[in-house]
Amino acid sequence: MQLKIEDINKVLILGAGTLGLRVGLQCAISGFETTIYDISEKALDAIKTQASILKMLIRNEKLTEAQAEEAKGRLTFTTDPEAAADDADFLNESVTENLELKRKVWAQFGALCPEKTLFTTNTSYLLGSQIADASGRPERFCNFHFHDVFYSNVVDVMPHPGTEAWINDLLMELGEKLWQTPVFVQKENTGYIFNYMLMALLGAAGSLRTLDIGSIEDIDRSWMGNFKMEMGPFGILDTVGLDTAWHITSNHPDKKSQAFAALLKSYIDAGKLGVKTGEGFYTYPNPRFKEEGFV
Repeated sequence: MQLKIEDINKVLILGAGTLGLRVGLQCAISGFETTIYDISEKALDAIKTQASILKMLIRNEKLTEAQAEEAKGRLTFTTDPEAAADDADFLNESVTENLELKRKVWAQFGALCPEKTLFTTNTSYLLGSQIADASGRPERFCNFHFHDVFYSNVVDVMPHPGTEAWINDLLMELGEKLWQTPVFVQKENTGYIFNYMLMALLGAAGSLRTLDIGSIEDIDRSWMGNFKMEMGPFGILDTVGLDTAWHITSNHPDKKSQAFAALLKSYIDAGKLGVKTGEGFYTYPNPRFKEEGFV
């Protein structure tokens, strides 16, 4: 069953983490009835995050208060998988960056979703060809990867070799409707386009720290001062989430990556995951790199 943009009315987001909440909110803002599913009631409490984003969009005149209220009215949160999957036209998955877990989730929802549902994953680095068959419908499966959504509004469309061709054009159109800049990745690549470049930067920063060449703050100062950026590599890592970065880095066997993974793990073990826990390499909401005189 081939879908057109007007056939997509009900959106299902799997995972109420940092990115899932943002993707879900943008879907609701864009007019879609949106359900956000998570196994944890606590994760669903993160609706407070969405409220703060809406206030920011109103303040920046991106939305009116009436539009924000309408968007909230289109949002549903649930921990019931059957209710979540009911009549879904489009699914975007944002669960933890772990292949075994993702395949388990896709097997579950591949069985629950109706035949019409278009399946997409928001994975940062895993390939669609590693996951698609678990859904039971690999031909309707494609990577559809968001970044920040509201600040870094780019979405990657990356089919795997078995993705039906019509899905590419539909997702490019959907990306624009979601206020994103869609980019097409011509063949499967770990990290898409931007993340592939980003990991080169973050890996270099990790090596500079683990080799005791520079401190975390001085590495960030160097990047921020030279490129006039608002944050450096370690500030970026805090935003991405140190657990996400660890899942990616720990899978690389070279010594530099393993040393960097060990550094990340030491923070994770201390409960410091970055912005989402209030502390990572910096402390939030007022990190040192935003203080006057840091650069």
